Amino acid sequence: MNLKGWIIYNGYLPGAKFRDFAEWIHEAAQRQDVHTEIYKNNELLSLLSTDELGIVNNPNNLLPDFVVFTDKDIYLARQLELLGVRVYNSARTIETSDDKIATYQAMAAQGLPVPRTVVAPKVFVRTDTFKPTDFDQAADTLGFPMVIKEAFGSFGEQVYLVHSSDELHTKVHALQGRPFMLQEFVSSSSGRDIRLQVVGDNVVAAMARFAADDFRANVTAGGTMENYHPTTEEKSTAIAAAKAIGADFAGVDLLFGPDDTTIICEINSNAHIRNLYDCTGINAADFIISHILKTLPGGEHS
Repeated sequence: MNLKGWIIYNGYLPGAKFRDFAEWIHEAAQRQDVHTEIYKNNELLSLLSTDELGIVNNPNNLLPDFVVFTDKDIYLARQLELLGVRVYNSARTIETSDDKIATYQAMAAQGLPVPRTVVAPKVFVRTDTFKPTDFDQAADTLGFPMVIKEAFGSFGEQVYLVHSSDELHTKVHALQGRPFMLQEFVSSSSGRDIRLQVVGDNVVAAMARFAADDFRANVTAGGTMENYHPTTEEKSTAIAAAKAIGADFAGVDLLFGPDDTTIICEINSNAHIRNLYDCTGINAADFIISHILKTLPGGEHS
């Protein structure tokens, strides 16, 4: 069976890295004789009505066998699923991964190792009734220094380290109206972490990341990287984390906990893979396409 796939990325984001990820998936598909086309999300408009469900600029209703969704346009991903298309990763997985609070809740529900976390109460708009001192009890629970993370953010941005009650009060006041959480600071992992690329039931590549002048180790934020050989525990934890959010593939970031324990930092269902390739020589896109062929009805290995 000749499979046809779409690869979708966000057409509004600046820079070449988002198109780059899509092209890596496209080239991997070509190597395995799978036909794919790359689309921007703004080229595929969802149409809803009482008696119609479709894509506006797809007049012949020619849908692919699968979609590799490298974007976070959850509504478009769900529209394609409603039309019967298998989406990798699913809309639900992307939605959970995009929301760090939802991600931590999913992992904690499975008993996976995560930092102690306090979720900030919902604030709809900036208001005079907001009191930064509402978070003093969280500080008593977590201690200082403390990490504050916005629920939505990428590349290590929207993550802050506060060292005192005054810093805490200033930061939470500034974050009014945005969902965020407070989290214990894993000092044993300051400036270093591990990125493991999970595909299906396997870790296909891993790298350690280091930052000399920042508690965050993200390469995009200026960190360095080196090839890493994860332990059995680290691999099993990363795979379990990906499964907790239903991911077919994901970049899982692990922290070095006290006494060499493993702690999950974050999961990215749309993790870019160029840095991983530059570091390890392993192209995760090839494994992603192989996984699709294995799991898609009508695929070569289904």
